Amino acid sequence: MDLSSPLEKLDGLDRDDFREAAYEIFFTACRSSPGFGGRSAITYYNSSEGGDGNGSGPGSPMKPPGVGMAVTSRVKRALGLRMLKRAPSSRRSSSCGANPSSPSGAGSSPRMSSTLPASSVARLRRPMTSAEIMRQQMRVTEQSDNRLRKTLMRTLVGQMGRRAETIILPLELLRHLKPSEFNDAHEYHIWQKRQLKILEAGLLLHPSIPLEKSDIVAAKFRDIINSCETKAIDTGKNSEAMKTLCNSIVSLAWRSPDGGASDVCHWADGYPLNVQIYTALLSSVFDNKDETLVIDEVDELLELMKKTWSTLGINRSIHNLCFTWVLFEQYIATGQVESDLLGASHAMLTEVAADAKKVNREAIYIKMLSNVLTAMKKWSEKRLLDYHESFDRGTVGIMESILPLVFSATKILEEDIPCYVSISQEKGETRDEASGNRIDYYIRASLRNAFAKVLDKNGNGTSLEGQEVSEMLIKLARETEELASKEKDIFSRVLKKWQPISAGVAAVTLHTCYGTLLKQYLTGTSMLKNETVLVLQRAGKLEKLLVQMVVEDSVECEDGGKAIVREMVPYEVDSIIVKLMKQWVQDKLKQGNEIYQRAKETETWNPKSKTEPYAHSAEELVRFAKEAVKNFFEIPINITENLVYDLTEGLEHLFRDYITFIASCGSKQSYIPTLPPLTRCSLDSKFRKLWKRAACSVGIEDPNNNLGNEGNNPRPSTSRGTQRLYIRLNTLHYLQSQIHSLDKTLTLSPKVTPSPKSWFGNRRQLNSSYFEHSRSAIQVAFQHVAEVAAYRLIFLDSNSVFYGSLYIGDVINSRIRPALRILKQNLTLLCAIVTDRAQPLALQEVMKASFEAYLMVLLAGGSSRTFSRFDHPMIEEDFDNLKRVFCTCGEGLIVEDMVEKDAETVEGVVALMGQSTEQLVEDFSIVACEASGIGVVGAGQKLPMPPTTGRWNRLDPNTILRVLCHRNDQAANHFLKRTFQLAKRRDSR
Repeated sequence: MDLSSPLEKLDGLDRDDFREAAYEIFFTACRSSPGFGGRSAITYYNSSEGGDGNGSGPGSPMKPPGVGMAVTSRVKRALGLRMLKRAPSSRRSSSCGANPSSPSGAGSSPRMSSTLPASSVARLRRPMTSAEIMRQQMRVTEQSDNRLRKTLMRTLVGQMGRRAETIILPLELLRHLKPSEFNDAHEYHIWQKRQLKILEAGLLLHPSIPLEKSDIVAAKFRDIINSCETKAIDTGKNSEAMKTLCNSIVSLAWRSPDGGASDVCHWADGYPLNVQIYTALLSSVFDNKDETLVIDEVDELLELMKKTWSTLGINRSIHNLCFTWVLFEQYIATGQVESDLLGASHAMLTEVAADAKKVNREAIYIKMLSNVLTAMKKWSEKRLLDYHESFDRGTVGIMESILPLVFSATKILEEDIPCYVSISQEKGETRDEASGNRIDYYIRASLRNAFAKVLDKNGNGTSLEGQEVSEMLIKLARETEELASKEKDIFSRVLKKWQPISAGVAAVTLHTCYGTLLKQYLTGTSMLKNETVLVLQRAGKLEKLLVQMVVEDSVECEDGGKAIVREMVPYEVDSIIVKLMKQWVQDKLKQGNEIYQRAKETETWNPKSKTEPYAHSAEELVRFAKEAVKNFFEIPINITENLVYDLTEGLEHLFRDYITFIASCGSKQSYIPTLPPLTRCSLDSKFRKLWKRAACSVGIEDPNNNLGNEGNNPRPSTSRGTQRLYIRLNTLHYLQSQIHSLDKTLTLSPKVTPSPKSWFGNRRQLNSSYFEHSRSAIQVAFQHVAEVAAYRLIFLDSNSVFYGSLYIGDVINSRIRPALRILKQNLTLLCAIVTDRAQPLALQEVMKASFEAYLMVLLAGGSSRTFSRFDHPMIEEDFDNLKRVFCTCGEGLIVEDMVEKDAETVEGVVALMGQSTEQLVEDFSIVACEASGIGVVGAGQKLPMPPTTGRWNRLDPNTILRVLCHRNDQAANHFLKRTFQLAKRRDSR
C-alpha cells in the first residue's frame, strides 16, 4: 500500500502482536458477558434495530438485541453498508467441540464428537456465540484461547467480580502459563517476548502517566526485558527475576497522575499502544471470507468492544476517529474495490467533525486527529492530483466519493487543528477558502501530469530532430484534443459540482502545456520550413478548439469567461534564438569579469566561515559559473558542443585569471636570508671566556640558553599573513573541486549533442576536460603558494626559534627542542586551517623549507655559529627529531619514505660535520679540483674558490668549504687562512 499509517510505529511489535493482545484484552473485559463463560450464552447471528445503546452515531456501540429478531444492523444501515444476507446456519458451531461457558474451552473430549453419529452431531450444532465469532474473526487458535481462559480462571479464583481495568493481563499470563503449555520452548520464548514488549511499550516507552528517566523501578524492568532477548526468563514462583518483574510491573502500572492511590492500573492506555491495539480490535469487524465486507454482527461486537475502553484509555471521540481510519484503511488494503467502505469512512467523518468541536480536547486526541486526517487527505489528493491516471469512466464514481471526503477532512483540519493553516502555508501549501479553488488546483495538476505522460509516450522530443519533432508535435496536438474531450465527457460533469468552469480550466491548462512545447520547438528553428507550417496549422486548430471549450463552459459566468481566456497566452515564434543565445553568453561572461575585478579590489583572503575555509570571492565566482551553466541548459534549445564551447572557453579564461590572482603572493626567495660572507672561525675569545665565567659566578644565564626555557605549551608562531596564504591554498582546492563538478555536469549532460564536425575537428579532444588549462594552472599555482607559505612560516614566522637562534654560540646550549615545539604547534594550526586534501602538499613544502633552514643554520649561519666535531652526535640527534616531527604529523599525511628521501641532502651534510678536519680538507681538495677541471693541484698552485650554487650536498665543494668555515679548530682555521686568505670572523658577542 502507498498509504502511510498515521499511527506511530512501535519497534518490536507488528500487527499480529497487536491483534493477539487485542483479543486477550477483549476477552478479559467481556469474560462476564453472555457467551464468554457466563451462565447464559446469547447467540449473535441475529440482531434488531431496536435500541441505540449508549451511542448516537453510526459507528457507536449499542446494546445487543434479543434473540431471534430480524437480521438488520443499525450500524451498517447508518454507514451505508449492505447486509451479508447469510443464512443463520452460516455461523453455527458444534456444541461438542468447545463450551464457551467452560473455563478451559473444552466441555467434552474431542474424541467423543468424532464417535457420534452424523445425525446426532447435526442436532447438537448451535449458533455461534460472540466469543466464538470474535475468536474466529481475530484468527486466534483454540490453543491460545484455552491458555487465556485457564489464566483468567487461575487469576480470578475468589475474585470473579474483579474489574478488567485492575488486571495487568500480560503479567498474569506470564505468571500462570508455563513452557509446558506450548508446543516447544521456542514458541514459549516468542510468546514471552511479545508479552514483555507490550508491557515495555505501555509502561516504559509510551506510558499514559509520564515516567522519570531516573526511575529505578523502570531500570530494573528494562534490564529484565533485555535479558529476555536471548532466552526466556524463569517465571517460577522461586525465581528472583520473576519476583523483580512482578514488583516492577505492579509499581509502574499502579501509578497515578497526582501520586495518590489509584483504583485502576495503567499498562495499556498510553498512546500509541492503546490505539494500535484498539484498531486491531476494530479490524475484526471485517468478514474473514470477504474482507471488503463488514459482518452483520458488527453492532454486538462494537458494544462488547466498549468494555475495553477503560483498560485502553479509549473514549467515544477516539473510538470514532479509529473506526473512521480502520474503514478507510480497509478500503485501500482490499484493493479499492468496495466503495461502500469509502462511503462509510466519510459518514464517520460526520461524527469526527462533531467530536472535533468539543471543548477540553486532549492533546493526544488533537495529535491523532491531525495525523489521521492528514494521512487520509494525502492519500486521496495523490489520486486527485493525477485523476486522469487514477480513474476512468467506470471508476469516476469513486472520485466523486473521494472529493467530499477530502473536503470534510480539510475543513476539520483547518477549523479544529491549531496552527494547521500556518504550518501548511510554511510548507508552500495554499489555503483554499472555497472548494472550487481546490478543484481548480486538482484539474491543473492532473492535466499537466496527463500531458507529460502523453509527451513521454511520444519520445519527449529529446531524441528526435528536424521533421521527427514536427511529426511528434502534430501527433501531440491530436492527442491533446483527445485529452480535452475525455476531460469534458467524463470528469467535468463530476467536478462542476464544485467548480462551474472546470472544463474551461482544463482547456487553459492544456493550452499552456502545448504552448510551452511549441515555443521550445520554434526556439530551435532557424528558418521556416514546411513541417513548421504544418505544426503551426495544427497548433492553431488545437487552440481554436480549446478556446471554444472555454467559451462554452463560461456562458453562465458573470464576465462571460473573459478572465479565464486572458490566461491563454497566444502562441508565438522566436526565429532569432541562436543570435540571442550568443549574446546571452557574452552578457554572462561580462558579469563574471565584474566579479573577478571586484575580487581583485576587495579580497582579503579571510575564510568565508569555519566550515567553508576559502575566499568569499571564489565562492561567488563558482556560484556565478554554476548559475550560468544551469541557466544555459534551461534555455529551451538543442544545445550543441559549439555552444557549450562558447560558454566554457569564456569561463576558463575567467578561472585562469582568478588562479593567477591567487598565485600572486610573492616568491620564496624573498624570505630566504642573504648568505653571510665566508669567514674562518676564531677560537674562543678572551671576551667570551670572561662572559661565561661571569655568568656562572653571579647566576646569570647565557643569552643563548633563554630559548630553551620556553613554556610547556608555546603558542604557534604562524602569522596572519601565512594564515592568509593557507586560505589561498584552500581556495585553490575549492576551485579545483568545483571546476571538476562543472566539468562533470557539462560532460554528462544529456542536453549536449555532438557538433556536426568530426572529432578531429572539435575544439576539445576526446575524453578531455572542458577546463583542462584551468586544472593545469591550479596545480602550478598550488605548488607555488604552498612553497611560499612554507618558506614564510619557517624563515619569517619561526625565525626567532629556528634560523635566528638555533646553535647560536654553541650547540649544547641552543638545541632544536624549543624550535620543534613551536613547529608542532604551527603544523597543528596548519592542519586546522588547510583542508584535508590540501594538507599533504602543504606539509611537504613545510618539511622542505625546514630542511633548507636547517642546512642554512649549519652552512650559512654567520659569525655567531661555530661547530666542532664533537657536536656531530647532538646535531644528528636534533635532525632525527626534526624528521620525526613530519613522520608523525597527521595520519600518514607524509609517508616516511618521502621524509627520508628529502632528508638525504641534510644527512649528507650532517655526516660531513662528523668527519675530521683532515678528511674534510682532503675531500674538499679532490672535489674542488674535479669541479674546476684542473685535475691534481701542483706544487705552488692554489685551489680555486668554489662558487656558491645553493644546491648543497656532501659532494659539493662549496658545501664542504662551508663546513670548514664553521669548524672551530686550529687545523681548519689554518687551512682556510693559507688557502683562501679568509678573514677571521669578528666575535658576535
